[in-house]
Amino acid sequence: MLLTPCISLLLVLTSPDAATVSRMPDAANLARYHEVLASEPHVAGTPGDARTIERLVAEFRAMGVGADGAPLEGFEVEIQEFFPLLARPVKARLEIVAPAELLPQAPAAGGRRGVLSLGVTEPNLAIDPATAHPDLDIAWNAWSGSGVAEAGVVYVNYGRKEDFERLPSLGIDPRGKIALARYGGNFRGYKAKFAEAAGCVGLVIFTDPADSGTTRGKTWPDGGGWANPDCIQRGSLITLPYVGDPLTPGIFASKDARRLEPSMVRLPTIPVQPVGYGAAQQILARMKGPEAPEDWRGGLACGYRLSDDALRLRLEIEQTREITRTANVIARLRGATRPDEEVIVGAHHDAWCFGAADPLAGTICMLESARNFCELARRGERPDRTIVFCAWGAEEYGIFGSTEFVERDPDGLARRAVAYINLDMAAMGLKPGAGVSPTLRARVDAAIVAAPGPRGEGSARDAWGKTPEGAPSYGDLGGGSDHVGFWCHAGVPSVSLSAGGSEGSTYHSNYDTVAWYRSIVGDDYAAARLVTGIASAMVAEFADASSAQVSATALVRDAAMQARRIEKLAGERAWTEGAEELASLARAFEALGPSAIAFDAAQAAATERSDASTVRSASAAQLVRLWHHRDGLVGRPWFRNLYAATDRNSGYGTSSWPLLREAIEDRRPSDPASLERCERALRAYQNVLERISGILEAGPAGTAAAPGRGGAIAPRPAGAGAPAQPRVGPGSQ
Repeated sequence: MLLTPCISLLLVLTSPDAATVSRMPDAANLARYHEVLASEPHVAGTPGDARTIERLVAEFRAMGVGADGAPLEGFEVEIQEFFPLLARPVKARLEIVAPAELLPQAPAAGGRRGVLSLGVTEPNLAIDPATAHPDLDIAWNAWSGSGVAEAGVVYVNYGRKEDFERLPSLGIDPRGKIALARYGGNFRGYKAKFAEAAGCVGLVIFTDPADSGTTRGKTWPDGGGWANPDCIQRGSLITLPYVGDPLTPGIFASKDARRLEPSMVRLPTIPVQPVGYGAAQQILARMKGPEAPEDWRGGLACGYRLSDDALRLRLEIEQTREITRTANVIARLRGATRPDEEVIVGAHHDAWCFGAADPLAGTICMLESARNFCELARRGERPDRTIVFCAWGAEEYGIFGSTEFVERDPDGLARRAVAYINLDMAAMGLKPGAGVSPTLRARVDAAIVAAPGPRGEGSARDAWGKTPEGAPSYGDLGGGSDHVGFWCHAGVPSVSLSAGGSEGSTYHSNYDTVAWYRSIVGDDYAAARLVTGIASAMVAEFADASSAQVSATALVRDAAMQARRIEKLAGERAWTEGAEELASLARAFEALGPSAIAFDAAQAAATERSDASTVRSASAAQLVRLWHHRDGLVGRPWFRNLYAATDRNSGYGTSSWPLLREAIEDRRPSDPASLERCERALRAYQNVLERISGILEAGPAGTAAAPGRGGAIAPRPAGAGAPAQPRVGPGSQ
């Protein structure tokens, strides 16, 4: 009789195994979640959004039921309301206003001679009844300015900074014109930002067939999955120096939060309208100006001309902006031995339309992972650390929900969160990959070995992209989704996981439905099972207290590589002295390799010897937190991670070592202030190197010192007095 309680206790303390949980995802459950969440349009702040939040709560509560029908012990569901500023479309119209010879055809019923109206929404499809849903909106870009613009046209390629900078050399003046740009190359908001800065009075953005249409393959629904001529990409235009609610930077957007005046926030002022490539061809085919350069030409069956004053566009946009309620849905499965430490898994729930691909191809994976861990908990297999499953609100407007969650307590989050895993639009094929913070890469290596590969064959590592040396290849984390607040603001090591490879895209359009997904990605949900399995294996690895979470070896290797990249940039910008110091910094990081390996070995040994419920390696955690910079980046103080930020000119890309990179990019030899900024930034990274070296020399907390220092500290420049050191965050002192 005494044996039963002992066995029960052992079962309760059993941590889930990565290989076991990664094989639990069920295709039928994934398909059902998909049907439930993609049953109606659910733009943030709308009635459809509110119903989606209710559905998510119901799904979480249903999975959190114990074997006896009572609530599962330690599983809690929370609705975290927040109140951001949101935009809503009221009216959109785009017309060609041209000389009669360019529009000789008779106008359609109710039309005007000399005016051709262009489509601003997708036609219904007989093959997919969902496309006739009454709640579907006109195509729109959130945060567009409201107003009417009538002007000549200027074609600006992708609307990147370098594209606008090239126009003068092509003999083109964009001022006073409506810009025509194709999607791709940068975040759409920067197209609007650069167009406005260049003096354009409006912007039209189109999907080019070379990027996502007929040039790529057959279109939807005519035998393939690529965008047809009427398919239109919606999306946000926000490009503020922070993410989250525009009126509450750095603080949680509660109902009674202190807010900025909207007039103080630099949102777009020119009208902006997205269209399909069928409408864009109507414009380009009528332009008579100089031809665009070869590398600016896309896949339309017409010429690409740069500018035409005679061919005029009339663009009319009306949008409203108001504070609106939405919510994050959060489910916590309390850890058995380290409940105050968290592994967080997130995917957003809002969409521009139905969102079967974006975001729900990731949201369903997050839900199924939660269900699988709840099932294990019912069997007595509970993780050491608490797992937090999150469905974020209003991501599409500017990464709002996850940012508000982070801003509620960023310093506390940085102390308790071991890792964040993001699953945005994740299951889009059978080719897995991820952007991964350096310190997590060793555990991700273990997870992708444990998880099954596509359709259950082999391991996920077999299908993963490889470096030239044959190791798994990981990207750098930048902008674009819900990892930004965790990694770039709070400094929580993060993973952005996805699998691609499907032949098609109806991104942010009314055609992003379950019918499209099942036809193109697959109705067997093999992609979603693959992603769920990998994500769950990562969660199991991160939540297991018997394995080290911070890889010093991966960190120093990656830091040395980043220093070499910055060294190259310094050389390109003719900062000779800085390039020499950066070479020294890179060598010093490279020399720390043996000490990092010894540190990791000592950390693993200490963890194996110790009681997982009582021991935590404080020095290992410092390796992450010392990159935190309380003052943030110059001009972007919200971004407080010295290791990475979003690229300030593209939005989606990564700016690695941003404090120094951006200082070098802005360096002007004739400007002493910009030179001093470069020196200060360099000192900040040398300071981090010194602290890393000291931690590695001392060894993990509670162990003997790691053998060998590994290398000398990068030298300070000659001269009287170095510039003041920027402050670094908690844990680095």
